[in-house]
Amino acid sequence: MDIAKLPIAKPVDHGRVDDPQRPILTMSYRLGPGRTPTHRHSRAHLFYCAEGVFRLVREEATWLVPPSQAVWIPSEAEHCAYATQPVVLLSLFVDASATQGLPDDCRVVHVSPLLRELIFEAVDVGNAYAAAGSAARLMQVIVDELHGLEAAPLNLPLASDKRVRQLCESLIRNPADERGLEAWAPQVGASARTLARLFVSETGLTFAEWRRQMRLLEAIDRLGKGQTVTRVALDLGYESPSAFIAMFRRTLGASPGKYFRNAEPASEGEGP
Repeated sequence: MDIAKLPIAKPVDHGRVDDPQRPILTMSYRLGPGRTPTHRHSRAHLFYCAEGVFRLVREEATWLVPPSQAVWIPSEAEHCAYATQPVVLLSLFVDASATQGLPDDCRVVHVSPLLRELIFEAVDVGNAYAAAGSAARLMQVIVDELHGLEAAPLNLPLASDKRVRQLCESLIRNPADERGLEAWAPQVGASARTLARLFVSETGLTFAEWRRQMRLLEAIDRLGKGQTVTRVALDLGYESPSAFIAMFRRTLGASPGKYFRNAEPASEGEGP
């Protein structure tokens, strides 16, 4: 899909409000199919995905955010987000005065059941809260919880070298492409040996590792849209659904079915 053709969502100013008396500002909205403009803001940002799957994009990498997980964006980090299907997003904007000790890089993070409920409660409270009182105490609890964020392996590093970048973008458009570096070399204008070296120096991954990670993110995106495991496995070039499931479990610690079941918030009256 050509991301540039997606409709642009209306920008918001919550991330540009500097106010230590309100360490957390919130908002909730639906996005998609659509994208945000490339932007940055002085507040750090926790983008929680309540429904659907979306991607965060920076020059050096892209991050995929599945349902009930979030992406952390430090202050002043230029980025954009897009979704090819409707998503429901809840946002926490963290004032710079409250970010000491929090991550200084973008990352997809696991959201604990406690933090998830705190996010929903904060959105309900709104942003017109006093500097003292129950709402202010709630926001401080959220800041404390953010210090326990655990990263999830859902990022895909991109390259600045134009030859490697061309190869990466071609594979993102066609994830099932099985060609090795020897076949790609004449197309991008570099030897297979040079490409192999550049992949490691530019992305930190070997070509095989990078392609496996790219397919993993693409698989999560497609599964999140309701495609079957069999269809996703075969469309992404795996020999069989079982080979795909083995890769998925090895990387994320659960089969695709269990992974998405665990991502669903429990309904009222449902046990842990």
